[in-house]
Amino acid sequence: MSGRAVVEVPDLTGRTAVVTGGSDGIGLGLAERLAAAGAEVVLPVRNAAKGQAAVDRITTAVPSARVGLRRLDLSSLQSVADLAGELLAEGRPIHLLVNNAGVMNPPTRLTTVDGFELQWGTNHLGHFALTARLLPLLRAGRARVTTQSSVAAASNAINWDDPNFEESYSAGKAYSQSKIANVMFGLELNRRSERGGWGITSNVSHPGVTATNLLAAQPHMGRDGDTLAVRFVRLFARMGVLTQTVDQGLLPALYAATHPDAEGGRFYGPSGFRHLTGAPAEQAIYEPAGDPADAARLWDMSERLVGLEFAVR
Repeated sequence: MSGRAVVEVPDLTGRTAVVTGGSDGIGLGLAERLAAAGAEVVLPVRNAAKGQAAVDRITTAVPSARVGLRRLDLSSLQSVADLAGELLAEGRPIHLLVNNAGVMNPPTRLTTVDGFELQWGTNHLGHFALTARLLPLLRAGRARVTTQSSVAAASNAINWDDPNFEESYSAGKAYSQSKIANVMFGLELNRRSERGGWGITSNVSHPGVTATNLLAAQPHMGRDGDTLAVRFVRLFARMGVLTQTVDQGLLPALYAATHPDAEGGRFYGPSGFRHLTGAPAEQAIYEPAGDPADAARLWDMSERLVGLEFAVR
């Protein structure tokens, strides 16, 4: 890969950006780049201490940054509703929404507050519910919504008969399902916006293989130590071998969310070998996520599961 890949971000002065998962990794890097371009950045975080450390890092790097912390646990639909309620009460249009937060491969099957398999409930259903509740503000801002997926969406499928993996749990397959759902949702949101005249542009990105903390020690997920996989990813990233650093891995999402040439209904990722590393570019949609009929089916199922509809007022 080229370590010199860059994305020039346009002036975002006067715009409000919401970035989930902004206390660490790619989300933190995205928040810093958006703040540096003049956006007012809202960081909804689960861990307040990590969130404050993220704000401190951003304001140290960008003294003029306007960054606000909010409380959000995507594994709780009530927490999603609470955050959306706060933002709706304030009434500021949202111009950029980056659905970036995620969890990956808990060693045993865990569930959300609402009883969904943790990865399905957090990575997909939590973001689906958040976007649905923020729809009036997204429409008011004629927003661009970028949803972060993964190379894991290239394999496996939606487990239509058992999306919570209650009968036979596989951490990897459940993670793939959540990331396939991210792609389907992002593309279907754009289709529905175009048909309904919502004024929202929605696309999808993925970071290739990037040295983040998704597989690091996370005691709240039952993982007390770093996995062997994350150790290798970090090592290879330092060597520049088929993996990349966070500063490079965030570029597809940054491009998708901000670049004038990035379009709705498109999928952006690294342009290098097998889309693992490299400068951001459009790529073909992964086969498991490519059927619009399946995406519509997922949308309807997701509305039922979270008890929400994308109400247009």
